Amino acid sequence: MEVKGKVHEISQVITVSEKFKKRELILEYAENPTYPEYVKFEAVQDKVNLFDNIKVGDNVELFFNLRGRPWTDKTGKTSYFNTLSVWRLTPLGAADGASAAPEYATPVDISAAPGDDDDLPF
Repeated sequence: MEVKGKVHEISQVITVSEKFKKRELILEYAENPTYPEYVKFEAVQDKVNLFDNIKVGDNVELFFNLRGRPWTDKTGKTSYFNTLSVWRLTPLGAADGASAAPEYATPVDISAAPGDDDDLPF
């Protein structure tokens, strides 16, 4: 799965145990710009380095797996947890959401009188 959005927050690396580490990223996802969603993703183990070269405000595309698991407490009640686990991240460009300006030809003054170098047939 993939999603595009703006980086809202990036956590430091969280060491859960000596064999497990993770890092979280909050993505501002605006399918409807009036009501943006703030979605938490996580990267684990060697993938925590994916967030090293991005900063808050960057536009990115995240590729992730949807994971879910049950957990049963001491009373026997089962709860379910979902995780959005990032496996690839692609920076998309300018942080302000504006794409690079397209290149256009140099403007021409069309009010000038035609000269000898005018090769237009009309």
